[in-house]
Amino acid sequence: MAITELPKNYDAASAEKDIYRRWEESGYFNPDNLPRQDGDPFTIMMPPPNVTGVLHAGHAMFLTIQDIFIRHARMQGKRTLWLPGTDHAAIATQAKVEKEISKKEKKSRHDLGREELLRRVNEFALASQSTILSQMRAMGSSCDWSRLAYTLDETRSRAVNEAFKRLHGLGLIYRGHRIVNWDPKGQTTISDDEIVYQEEKTTFYYFRYGPFVIGTARPETKFGDKYVVVHPDDPRYAQYAHGQKLTVEWINGPIEATVIKDNAIDMEFGTGAMTITPWHSTADFDIAERHGLDKEQIIDERGKLLDIAGEFTGMKIAEARPKIVEKLRAKGLVVKEEEYVHQIATAERTGGIVEPQIKLQWFIAVNQPFTLEQSAIPGIASGQEITLKQLMQHVVRDGHIRIVPDRFANNYFHWIDNLRDWCISRQIWFGHRVPVWYRGDELAAGDEPSGDGWTQDPDTLDTWFSSGLWTFSTLGWPDETPDLRTFHPTDVMETAYEILFFWVARMILMTGALLGDVPFRTVYLHGLVRDEKRAKLSKSKSDSADPLDLIGQYGTDALRMALIFNTSPGTDSILSNEKIKGMKHFANKLWNIARYVLANVPSMDSGAGTPDPATDADRAILAKLDETVGAMSEDLEAFRIHEAAQRVYQFAWHEFADIYLEASKSQLDDIATAGSTRNILAYCLDRMLRLLHPFMPFVTEELWGRIHGTDDPAKLLMVQSWPAASR
Repeated sequence: MAITELPKNYDAASAEKDIYRRWEESGYFNPDNLPRQDGDPFTIMMPPPNVTGVLHAGHAMFLTIQDIFIRHARMQGKRTLWLPGTDHAAIATQAKVEKEISKKEKKSRHDLGREELLRRVNEFALASQSTILSQMRAMGSSCDWSRLAYTLDETRSRAVNEAFKRLHGLGLIYRGHRIVNWDPKGQTTISDDEIVYQEEKTTFYYFRYGPFVIGTARPETKFGDKYVVVHPDDPRYAQYAHGQKLTVEWINGPIEATVIKDNAIDMEFGTGAMTITPWHSTADFDIAERHGLDKEQIIDERGKLLDIAGEFTGMKIAEARPKIVEKLRAKGLVVKEEEYVHQIATAERTGGIVEPQIKLQWFIAVNQPFTLEQSAIPGIASGQEITLKQLMQHVVRDGHIRIVPDRFANNYFHWIDNLRDWCISRQIWFGHRVPVWYRGDELAAGDEPSGDGWTQDPDTLDTWFSSGLWTFSTLGWPDETPDLRTFHPTDVMETAYEILFFWVARMILMTGALLGDVPFRTVYLHGLVRDEKRAKLSKSKSDSADPLDLIGQYGTDALRMALIFNTSPGTDSILSNEKIKGMKHFANKLWNIARYVLANVPSMDSGAGTPDPATDADRAILAKLDETVGAMSEDLEAFRIHEAAQRVYQFAWHEFADIYLEASKSQLDDIATAGSTRNILAYCLDRMLRLLHPFMPFVTEELWGRIHGTDDPAKLLMVQSWPAASR
C-alpha cells in the first residue's frame, strides 16, 4: 500500500494510549481469540504485585521481561497466555491501613473491630489494585485481562480452603507448639522474608557459669539457662559427661545445670561452651528437641521479662540488660566484655525487633512422609511415599524444573536441604482465615461444618499459602477446567531472585503435593533494580522511581529497553535517567530510519519475500540481518534477552543506519541498483520492526500501523510472524 510521509518526530505520549486501546479491543491478549490457534500453549503467570500502593521501576522490570517472552511466543504462533493478578499481601496491607487509622483517628484495630477494619482494608486494596492495573497497561503489558485474578477473590478463596483440607487430610498440616518469628510490635508471627536485618553494635559478654565460661550478646534471655552444651569431641570438656549435673551460681542464685553434648556446637566460636535458651532461639530449640530438654519462656509477647526474671520482671529488654550485667558483675561472674557487631532481625512492616517465641500455630510438615496420590513427575510414581522436602529436591535435581541462571540452583538446594516446617498461621485479621472450626474436642478443616456451637480459628493464613497455589488456582482449580488442562504446567516463572525460596519453592511444594506435578518448567530470575547510589528500589521509599513518571518523560519503549539492556539474568542493574534517555534516542533513531525508508519506497508491497542483492552492500546487510535473526531467536529461546536486545540495537543503529543507509543513497540514484535497494530497505525495515516489537512494542506498532493501516486487527504487528533466517 502507498505510504504517507511520517511526521518529523515520534510523539510517544500521544501514540501509546491509542495503541494499547487497539491491542485490547483486538481481543488478542486472550489466547482463545488469536488468529493462529495451531501452536503449542505458552503460559506465564504474572507474579501478583502487592496491593499496598503503586508499582515502582523494579516492578517495571518483571513486566518488561515477561512481556518480551509473551510477545515473542505470540509471534511464533503459540497459544499464548499471560495471566495477570494482584496479591492481598495480608500483613503489609493491614499494617499500612492501621498506620493511617492510628495517624488520623488515634485508634487501633481493636477500637474499630474486625468487621470495620476489614471493610477499610478491602476498600484500600481495591483502590490500590486499580492504580496498579493502570500502571501495568502503561508498561505495554499484553496480558489477558479477562482472566484477571486476585489472591483474596472468591475463586482463590475456594482453592485455599480446598488446599488446606487436602493437605490436612494427608497429615501434612498440623497444629503444634514450635518456635516462630514473633513481632512484638505487630503482635503476629511473620515469615522469614518479612524480616529486615539491621547491623547493630553491641557488647558481647563472657560470663562465669560454674567451671565454664559462656558468651552471649543477650544476657536478658539467660534466666532459665540450666543446660550447658559442648561438642562431644572438644578435649577441653572431656572430663564432663553428657547428662552430668552441676550446681552453679547464676543471676538470681544457685541453679542445677546439666551438661549436654551435641555436634551442633562450633568449637572454634568463643569458648566452645554455651548455655541455651530454647524458647527464644531456633538453634537452641533444635538442641532441646533432640535431647528432650525443658523449654521455658523468659520474654513475653510484648517484649517484657516474665516472673522468672525476679527483680527484673516487667522490664523491657533495653532497660533490663545493663542492670542484669551489673548484678552479674557484682557476683564476680563477668569475665570480660568485647565490642560486637551483629545483625538483628526486625519486622519489615512495623520496625519491631523480632523475638523468637514458641507458639501454638499451624504448620506444614516438610519431613513427614505421605502418599502422593497421583504423579506426572518422571521418577516419582503415583502412590509413592515421599516427603515434601524430597519432592522439592527431586524436581530441580533431575531437571524437571530449570533455574536460570543455573548458579541459583545451589541457593535453592541450600534452602531446601535445611528446610523447616512452615508456619502458616498469622495473628492478623486481613487475609484468608484459617479454615478450621472447633466444637469442644471436635475439629473440622476445610469446609464450615453444619450444626451449632462451632467456632472458627481466629488466625489467618500466611500470604504465601494462597500465592503458593498461584499457577493452578488462577486456572480454576480445584475444578478440572479446560484452562487447567491446556495451560498447566506453565512454561516460565519469571521473578526476582530474592524470592526464590519464599515464593518459588512454595509453589513447587504446593503443586507437587496437590497436583503431583511441577508448576512451571523454567524459573527465570531477574536481579534487583537499584538507583544510581545502588540502593534497592522499594515501595516503602518515597523516592522510588514511578514508572508513570519515567514513561511521561521518556516513553514506555525507552524505559523497557533501559531496564533489560546489558542486564543478564540474576544480576542487579542500575537504572539512571541517562540510560533511559539513551534509549529514547534509539526510539527516535528508529523513527528516522523508517522516515528515510518510507520516503524512498513507494509501496511496502515491494518488501514481500527475500530480495535479490545487487551490490556488495546489499549482500552484506542481508547476511547481517540473517545472522541477527538467527542469533536473536537462539538468544530468546535460551532466555538471553539482554543479548537479543543488544543484537537488534547493533543491527538497527550501526549495521543498517550507519552503514547501509549511507550506501543506499548512491544506489538509489543508480537505475541499475535502485530497484533492489528499495526492496532491501523495505525488507530490512519490515524485519527490524518484527524483531524489535517484543522489546519496544509501541513505536514498532505505530510504524507498522502507518505502513499497513489500523482498520484490521489481524494486521496488528503483535500477531505477525516472528522472522525466520532465510539463508
